[in-house]
Order: sequence, then C-alpha cells, then structure tokens
Amino acid sequence: MQRSVSCRILATVTMPSEVVLSIAVAGPTAATESLTVTLDGVERAITEVEAEHQTRLHVVPDVGPGSLSVTYDATVIGVADPPPITTLDSFRYLRPSRYCQSDELAAVARFEFRGLEGRELLDGVSSWVGTRLAYVEGSSRPTDSAVSTLLARQGVCRDFAHLTIAMLRACDVPTRFVSVYAPGLDPMDFHAVVEAAVDGKWLVVDPTGLAPRSTLLRIATGRDAADTAFLSSPGNSLTLDALTVSAVTDPVLPVDDLRVPVQLS
Repeated sequence: MQRSVSCRILATVTMPSEVVLSIAVAGPTAATESLTVTLDGVERAITEVEAEHQTRLHVVPDVGPGSLSVTYDATVIGVADPPPITTLDSFRYLRPSRYCQSDELAAVARFEFRGLEGRELLDGVSSWVGTRLAYVEGSSRPTDSAVSTLLARQGVCRDFAHLTIAMLRACDVPTRFVSVYAPGLDPMDFHAVVEAAVDGKWLVVDPTGLAPRSTLLRIATGRDAADTAFLSSPGNSLTLDALTVSAVTDPVLPVDDLRVPVQLS
C-alpha cells in the first residue's frame, strides 16, 4: 500500500512568537517528504525535535508578525513494525489525564462493561461510544473533555477518542490518543483515534468508524489531545486562517473488517 498525505496551513501571526508544528508522519517511514514554512513569502528555518513514540515536532523560532504559510507533503510505501508496549506505557496510560477523566467515569465504565475482557472489552467500549454519541461537525470546544462529551452526547473525533480512552482506562486497560492522517475520511481533516494495550499489542480503535484503520498514518501519540496539537504558539499570538488536509491510498481504499485487529505502524 502506498499512502500520500499533505497539509496546507495559513495563519496570521500578530506578535513575534515561536511556532510548533506536529503534522509530519511519525518515525522514519516516509519514502519522500517535504516541509516548507514561509512568513510573508520568505522561507523560514525549521528545527526538528524528536518526541515520544517517534513523534516529530518542527519548531520555527522568532516568527511574526505577518502571514504564515506551511506546506507539508509525504509519501509512505508499505508499513513499519508496530510499536511495543513498554513498562512505562503500561502504567502511564492508565492514569487519568486532562481530557480523559477515567477516575470520574470509573463507576459508569465498570457497570456498563462488567464481565468483558480483552478484545470483547475493546469492541464493547468502541461500540458503546459510537452508538451513544452523534458526530456533529463544529460541536466541540477545545476545552471539552470525556465527561462533558458524555453529557452533551455529541462531538467530533477527538471527543469520541477521549470518551473511549477514559472508559478503557477506567477498566484498567492502558489506552492512548493518536492523531493520524486518515485516507477515506470525509470530510477530510486530521483525525483522532485510540490505541489500547490488549493481548500484548497496541490495537487501534476508531469509535467514529469514519476511515479504514489499516490506512491510518500516525502523526503524534500522547495521553490526550493536549499532547498532539497540530499547531501551537504561546501567548495567543497566532490565528488560524485556513487548513487543508489530504490523504489518499494507492491502488484502492480497503474495506475495514472490524472483526480483524489492526495495529498502527
């Protein structure tokens, strides 16, 4: 399978600031890749910083004020080896986090999914979240958490992921948040899915069911959306004007068989 992805960002920088991008495919998996950042048409220097789980951050120092343009393109051929579950992972991703309050939802999770373990638990939580939330574009606020999403009964992919993570952690399953490029997603955008440690493997879950799991390309991995923001700048010094994301597969988009466990590369 060959996957081609791209991202275009236009933003207005109102005061000198540092810009951090998390839009590159994780790890050394891209066959071809390019990233260009310009301010008012002048190309700027970029520093790559390696984060956890082969996440690659790109830092652009001393930007602005002015019009910021970011262009990223990558092609990935085949798949890389899936990541192992480390000792640190096994307890770090059991803890509650800012957007995934597994401690507050523990009673609900343990009642709803009592008696389930392993793949049955994973499938049960994913199905439960997918059937209880409505996917509504524009319904999510940046501060929404798993608890507020459950009360509102609606959200976007990040909200589906946060609630799934909180429920699985409450059932003692290490679970983490992954931002991805998702061929087949409609409307196209960055996407958020879940990885759960089951049967000694990180298995990917997408409670929205909006894209085939086998086509997903990892960008960033963390406790929740706070660890995976595609664009950040301190001091509210940046306004996002436009975002365009593309992700396609060659030769064809596969059908996602939910009976088959899938690992992200």
